[in-house]
Amino acid sequence: MLRASQNLPERVQELRERIAAAAARSGRTASSVTLLAVSKAQPAERVCAAAAQGVRDFGESYLDEALGKLAALEDLPLTWHFVGRMQANKTRPVAERFAWVHGVDRLRIAERLSAQRPFHAPALNICIQVNLAGEASKGGVPPAELPALAAQVAALPRLRLRGLMCIPPEETEPARQRQWFAKLRRLEEQLNAGGAGLDTLSMGMSEDFESAILEGASIVRIGTALFGQRPAKA
Repeated sequence: MLRASQNLPERVQELRERIAAAAARSGRTASSVTLLAVSKAQPAERVCAAAAQGVRDFGESYLDEALGKLAALEDLPLTWHFVGRMQANKTRPVAERFAWVHGVDRLRIAERLSAQRPFHAPALNICIQVNLAGEASKGGVPPAELPALAAQVAALPRLRLRGLMCIPPEETEPARQRQWFAKLRRLEEQLNAGGAGLDTLSMGMSEDFESAILEGASIVRIGTALFGQRPAKA
């Protein structure tokens, strides 16, 4: 549980311990789970401080803010993930500057990322977002439409379809949290049974990441539990 008195190194250590414990309960090692620090609305100095504690993966969803941070921190060996919903007219900087995109839910977005990814860059890692509960307030492809979209994305050049991502309904009971994450895991298993070769489940945030790990999460997206409450926007 996050305590206001904790400093950043203590929070990073506690998160690593909790991730390791959940991974062990699921029969895996801590190294099988990536801590993705969601640093949106955090200043570059906070990202730098987290990097000093060994955090290497950072997630951004406000593009203009993110590009400033990427430029300010370009000398650090960090991996940048775009984790927000994306407008079609803003795909180029994401394709050019990020290593991962967690949230592709339309073929048009994937096609633009593919066309705009520089030829000299490695393939852009893609997670398809799935709207597990059909919530109108959230992005994501319906589960029934996932196989077709996955096949289309996988066929695009300069992209590498790595896995699936979700933002499930908020639940406070671990058993109910796990039900949603298990649903995403089963969707991945079904795609892999058809030869998709996926290796990533991006699921779990500050309040439910342990439940996600127990159901196979390989990336957990942690913001508040790492950085505290986001600063209010001016």
